[in-house]
Amino acid sequence: MIPKISYFKLKTFGIVLIALVINSVFVFDSFSQTTPFPKIGACAGYKDGEVLAKAGFSFIEENVQSFLVPTKSEEEFDLILQASKSSPLPIEAFIIFLLGSLKSVGPNAVHGDILDYAEVVFRRANKAGGKLVVFGSSGSRSVPDGFSKEEATKQMIALGKLLGPIAAKYDITVVLESLNTKECNFINSLSEAGEIVKAVNHPNYRLLADIYHMKMEGEGPESILNYGHLIKHVHVAEKEGRAVPGTHGEDLSLYYQALKLSGYEGSVSLESRWENMGNQAAKAIETIKKQW
Repeated sequence: MIPKISYFKLKTFGIVLIALVINSVFVFDSFSQTTPFPKIGACAGYKDGEVLAKAGFSFIEENVQSFLVPTKSEEEFDLILQASKSSPLPIEAFIIFLLGSLKSVGPNAVHGDILDYAEVVFRRANKAGGKLVVFGSSGSRSVPDGFSKEEATKQMIALGKLLGPIAAKYDITVVLESLNTKECNFINSLSEAGEIVKAVNHPNYRLLADIYHMKMEGEGPESILNYGHLIKHVHVAEKEGRAVPGTHGEDLSLYYQALKLSGYEGSVSLESRWENMGNQAAKAIETIKKQW
């Protein structure tokens, strides 16, 4: 059962909403004094590092499949890793965790194969200097027709309990991401993902708040207040076209204020569709900072 928002948090969030309406500089200044501004990264290739660094980005969020190449040899991975040393930005996180053929849920779930695969991913992620692996993986976790979502939830919890200790061995944190219903039919809200993370109850299996997916599902910032203590990473993009922040002028500040109220001290990463990275990168940083 999804817990209720506490009266204190609801009241505090209401104060923030009023402050936004009346532009209370005092309230925003108070938050900025107590909550550090997050590091901002981007889901991109290490070859984009120079452009992103020049615009003010702090890290790269690479792709498990194309960078860590878990189905390929160690020699092939080492060549990619060596080439990435030319990037001025560190690689701190990875998206696109599981192949669609590695089923997390359903009658054909292959948890044993996933654990073997995850061992390679986490070890290589650690070798590359990474700290986070994002568990979105819609193909892996989509629930087959006729299969109980209640049973699928039990399977996801069981898998999480097995992944946590392996991730801990390599100082990696897996962050579970909710996906909108156009991309996946399972775990479609931060609240659903948060309940699974709570049930897994492992410090190396935590929650990712993707503001784009939340907005696509009409999920408001109150979910962040409920599960903020579990959030380890954040993805951002505008709802329209999954655009880079600053493209259409969408205001994400209420979600940022909820993160700040929750005491969030992690990083924020753009998982957006770039039109022209060189032209958009600096404005994206400026937009996030202004709205934060």
